[in-house]
Amino acid sequence: MGYISHPKITPDAVEERKYQMNMARDCLNVNTLVVLPTGLGKTIIALYITAVTLQAGRKVLLMAPTKPLVEQHFSVFSGFLADTRIGVMNGLMRPETRKRIAEENDLIISTPQCIANDLENQMYDMDGFGLVIYDEAHRGTGNYAYVTVAGSCAKDSRSVGLTASPGSDIKKVEEVCRNLRLMRIDIRTENDPDVAPYVHDTYIKKIEVNMPKELLDIVDALKKLLDHYFIELTDLRLTKENWPPSSTHMLMIGESLQKRLRRGERSPTIYRGLTVQSICMKILHAIKLAETQGMSSLRLYMAKLTEEAEAQKGNKGGKELVARKEYLDAWNMVSGSRIEHPKVSKLMSLVSQILNTDGSSKVMVFTQYRDTCDVLIEKLSSVEGARVGKLIGQSNGGLRQKEQIEILEEFRNGTRNVIVATSVGEEGLDVASTNAVIFYEPVPSEIRTIQRRGRTGRKNDGEVFVLVAKGTMDEISESSSKKKEDQMRSNLEKLNRELSLLGGEGQKKLRDF
Repeated sequence: MGYISHPKITPDAVEERKYQMNMARDCLNVNTLVVLPTGLGKTIIALYITAVTLQAGRKVLLMAPTKPLVEQHFSVFSGFLADTRIGVMNGLMRPETRKRIAEENDLIISTPQCIANDLENQMYDMDGFGLVIYDEAHRGTGNYAYVTVAGSCAKDSRSVGLTASPGSDIKKVEEVCRNLRLMRIDIRTENDPDVAPYVHDTYIKKIEVNMPKELLDIVDALKKLLDHYFIELTDLRLTKENWPPSSTHMLMIGESLQKRLRRGERSPTIYRGLTVQSICMKILHAIKLAETQGMSSLRLYMAKLTEEAEAQKGNKGGKELVARKEYLDAWNMVSGSRIEHPKVSKLMSLVSQILNTDGSSKVMVFTQYRDTCDVLIEKLSSVEGARVGKLIGQSNGGLRQKEQIEILEEFRNGTRNVIVATSVGEEGLDVASTNAVIFYEPVPSEIRTIQRRGRTGRKNDGEVFVLVAKGTMDEISESSSKKKEDQMRSNLEKLNRELSLLGGEGQKKLRDF
């Protein structure tokens, strides 16, 4: 095994892989979006192009969307870069402190929002930076801070975006490339000949469960209530013909009504439509919790709806919903039930089996909702040999950055061997060598599915288990994600051909887009 040789990189420390070096050298020539599966070394590509830029006397800015990711990058770069002043910045620092860090260091690693704020406040400029790296570059759409920073970069600076999953929407990928000044897409998959020797096998298994009658009865009651309000929306001529009462349909109706309001339209149809649309969204969420999460999460949600409706400033639609007989009947069934979703016992059995097979195993469980996360932690803590930790975001009383980093470190050193995580655990974080990843539910997003799956199979073979409740929204989410993932690969290859690698007509197309 050879090592990367460069004056700015610690000798005999970083394995040299041909595909990484080829991708890195191309990034130094043209602004590039690097698309590489999780665990195959996007960070090493960033390390090499950083070293070359620093050696040429130019500064480097590396941005990542979360503080734990920033901390992770700092750990890697400080360990492998020689003779380099590295500064870390975040939004908790005073602007004057960030200004000093930006002026005194060669490499700045930061969350993007504070950089965007500082640039808008003219605390410093980007003239001295020869390279800007956007980790999780698929975020570079709309008014995300990456877009602001890219607009302030010097024309002669190099821009590189890193992502494992830019998404299936070709227009959004084009938007990312345009916003971040990326003139080329470099894609590698696990099947490419130069990548294949470094890929560990990931075995994916779908585990189906049957819904119990009590949950089916509750779902049936909620669906009848939904039908009542959907018929009213149809009578108001707000629904789209032949569309089911789905969340997508409701969001479309809500957006249409809001547009009419902004145009100055004021009518009973608009106001009643907004109320009924809001009620339908609440019912749809309750159905989703019943079908995909379980009784505990549904009970907490319905109790919250009742509490909010009874508040003095409670939402009009919420008050109407919780007063209906059908809702009260459903609530009586939920509050009086002692059963749980069959996924819970299946998950406990699966984790127990994995840990008993190999006592050194590490398992990561993903779930979409914090309430479910708490339920699963309580249940899994009773599994023999399971040392369970929770990884959630910072908002609404979640885990602070320091606490997130501590949980990840405990997972790495074996103090914890099971982590239950929400979406904060999906993106970018190096969660050590994980033997198995379990999806408590499929997610319809191809980006999130790829990132969840990428938490295993990094340093050895791994297993991915997806729990699916038969005949529910789980099946729709699973199908949607797979379709989008296949479409993403096809679209990237098409866009890559159009950009024609090193430029020419492809670059002109993107500039004119």
